[in-house]
Amino acid sequence: MVITCELFFEELAKRLETYLIETKASWLRLHFSEVFQKSFQNNKLQVLQNWCNDIIVKYPEKFFKSEDFTSIQENVLISVIKRDDLQLEEVKIWKYVIEWGIAQNSGIPSDPKNWSNDNFLIMKTTLQNCLPFIRYFQISSENVINNLQPYRRILDDNLWDDIMKRLLLPNNPISSLILPPRVVLTQTLPPRTTEPFSTIINEAHAAEITSWIDEKADEYTTTNNPYEFKLLLRGTRDGFTPASFWNLCDKQTNLVVVAKIKGTDEILGGYNPVGWDKPIISEYVYKHCNESFIFSLKNGTIQNSILSRVKKPEYAIYCKAICGPVFGGGSNCSDLVIHSSSKQYWNSKNAYEKRLRNASDYGISYFSVDEYEIFQLSKKS
Repeated sequence: MVITCELFFEELAKRLETYLIETKASWLRLHFSEVFQKSFQNNKLQVLQNWCNDIIVKYPEKFFKSEDFTSIQENVLISVIKRDDLQLEEVKIWKYVIEWGIAQNSGIPSDPKNWSNDNFLIMKTTLQNCLPFIRYFQISSENVINNLQPYRRILDDNLWDDIMKRLLLPNNPISSLILPPRVVLTQTLPPRTTEPFSTIINEAHAAEITSWIDEKADEYTTTNNPYEFKLLLRGTRDGFTPASFWNLCDKQTNLVVVAKIKGTDEILGGYNPVGWDKPIISEYVYKHCNESFIFSLKNGTIQNSILSRVKKPEYAIYCKAICGPVFGGGSNCSDLVIHSSSKQYWNSKNAYEKRLRNASDYGISYFSVDEYEIFQLSKKS
């Protein structure tokens, strides 16, 4: 598509943009970072740029906390921070802009206390096109002192004087341009539909899982469950590959994983409050967690649910780039592998209290899945 623009096939490029957005949205989400940056290589790809920006302004942390954030082009960063509807505190936007600027100059220390006069001058030059889009007069006095003042020398003297004047004498006129506050989007409830939030679990299952999370003696019901389940990944929609998992779930927290076992009524899954962090391709890491658990849910011919809480928190969560979500491990096999690069799924007993399935091979139970989903939990407002 970038090539078609470069060859002046503008009409074809617009048709490709529309086709991708309307029919390949899942693919675009999986390759979001690459698509976003590619779309800015030619300014004629406005439709795709706007589609990407509309997603980022609603979920800005995913963009600003991405691994390749500091390597984005300047025009990409500006396209985001100039948006009036960017859903992020102004001081956080300021911090991310500073982080990006430091990353463009490898010799500049991270702490401004250690900056030389040349460092300040270099940063001022690096950020000269970004700084006009910061809403300085929408930053609290506490954050001005704690987060702007250490970098004041990259700001024009007149602007800094006006920032301080506005804090001390808010009714006095100033000469600097005051950008309006960013617009906070109101969250309107979608119309009620009969479409379930999950193709695997129902509201009763969700209430049981959240009761375990809060360690409730009296379980939540479908009417008083205080949590919302936001779908991040669905295997049949987004793919069963490790790449799909890491693209959509890396560094996300408060996650519930569920999987429908092929050929049975079984639903297996787990709760991971600390999330998975993608290591480099050749390494693996364990994340310590005291609150995670794995489970089997009652369903169909399965009469009783099984809750298995972590007993070795140092091995609670396993992270490896060639795997999907994995619970447990240590000296023996992982306790629950929902997806791995070899397309094998299994359950054993090591870091968690109970086995979810009867062992079939050297203490391990292998299985296949029809579907798996990952949800992010949040408290209802």
